[in-house]
Amino acid sequence: MEGLLDAALRDTLTRVGGVDRCVSEFIRVTNTVLPLRAFTRVVPELLNGGKTAAGVWVRPQLLGSDPECLADNAALLATLNPPGIDLNFGCPAKTVNQSRGGAVLLEEPELVCRIVAAVRRAVPAHIPVSAKMRLGYFDDRSAEANAHAIAEAGANELVIHARTKAQGYKPPVYWNRIAEVKASLGSHPMRVVANGDVSCVESARRCREVTGCDTLMIGRGMITHPGLGLRIKGQGDCSWDQLQPLIAHFWMRVCGRVERRHRAGRLKQWLNHLRHHYPQAQQAFDDLRVSNDPDHMQAWITEQNSTHSKCLADVLTSMPAFVN
Repeated sequence: MEGLLDAALRDTLTRVGGVDRCVSEFIRVTNTVLPLRAFTRVVPELLNGGKTAAGVWVRPQLLGSDPECLADNAALLATLNPPGIDLNFGCPAKTVNQSRGGAVLLEEPELVCRIVAAVRRAVPAHIPVSAKMRLGYFDDRSAEANAHAIAEAGANELVIHARTKAQGYKPPVYWNRIAEVKASLGSHPMRVVANGDVSCVESARRCREVTGCDTLMIGRGMITHPGLGLRIKGQGDCSWDQLQPLIAHFWMRVCGRVERRHRAGRLKQWLNHLRHHYPQAQQAFDDLRVSNDPDHMQAWITEQNSTHSKCLADVLTSMPAFVN
């Protein structure tokens, strides 16, 4: 999730638990081979064996339309030994699509096939290559064609968001189409992962039931409810009190990575999502929404954690040396 689910929030959310793997924000590839620092800037976990501090794998994601250039970048990225390389055919952002990236490529299944095949050839066999797509761009008539193109090109895994680009994120979500696309692949070994509107235990159950997919990718649901993965697995939850030191940790990571003038916005952005699950986050959001002063944010963080000082100390002292 571009501009939100970055390394700081990945680090924070994976400390909660219930997450098996993450995919990074996209790394845009145009007409050149990027320097290694371009990959590690977006995915600093590559400097930690490809894992977050909590030990969760992070798969870097590339976005572009030139098969050869994407292959060259993937080959360089592979020298950092990532736990996999993902390709973006799902981003619905207008600016990305106008630059011939993301979901607009689903209008050209042949190009999708050439991109995946070129990257697969360029990457050592032990590194998985995956892709994420929507059901289509204007409509879903090419969903099966794109899934077959990705499978035949050698991808190990395909994540399908159950809407077209035109449908955006508005309800309803078409999980039944994922089931149909999956069925069309027959016995092909490529794993199909369902994505879209998994926001609670019941929706996770229904998504698996309708799509026939064992594996789910969760985006906004996890940001809104960090304990969702634990809930789905029947391993507990994350209360507001438990979240307090993790919000403080997130703020610390933001202060270490983000320019001062943008820091307050990052905290308010996450609180805006959290308030849809935690009533306490609504008050926090209301208290901070008109301020862009990082010092004000820091004072709020300190006050909120004053009654949770032991929890905060435990989080901070357990942090490994890897803090980028």
